[in-house]
Amino acid sequence: MSSTESREARTEAVRALEAQFSELINHFRRIITENAHRVSPGMLPGAYKVFTTIVRRESVTQSALAEDLLVDKGQLSRTVRELETLGLVERSPDPRDGRSSLLSPTALGLERLQAARLPQEDLLLRNLEEWDEEDIRNLTRLLHALTSGARP
Repeated sequence: MSSTESREARTEAVRALEAQFSELINHFRRIITENAHRVSPGMLPGAYKVFTTIVRRESVTQSALAEDLLVDKGQLSRTVRELETLGLVERSPDPRDGRSSLLSPTALGLERLQAARLPQEDLLLRNLEEWDEEDIRNLTRLLHALTSGARP
């Protein structure tokens, strides 16, 4: 195979991978939308993303959250207030900086998130039921390498 043919084959393989990622992104958008509605009817996917990031970080300042999510601080403030009003997130003083506060999930928020995620977790377990455990670990390793820019 010539280098031109090899490059074309590689380009075709990457395009096929891109198409599969597109399908995967659409699938996850549906899941995120469904999960958001299960956490709180009418919750938008963006608010769900903010909420799950707060849960993942456990305790985070609004500034750090804005940096992590690359979002407008004004929009983020409105979303955080909405999450607080729903009882999903609470503020506490930041012991390191008296001018700021830390955002944390409430017990209710954690409970609702766990319940919202359950249908998809079961679905993923069912979809991977026939997969060899080593294949699952390999896919995880390869996806991590891709997202971090590292060589597998």
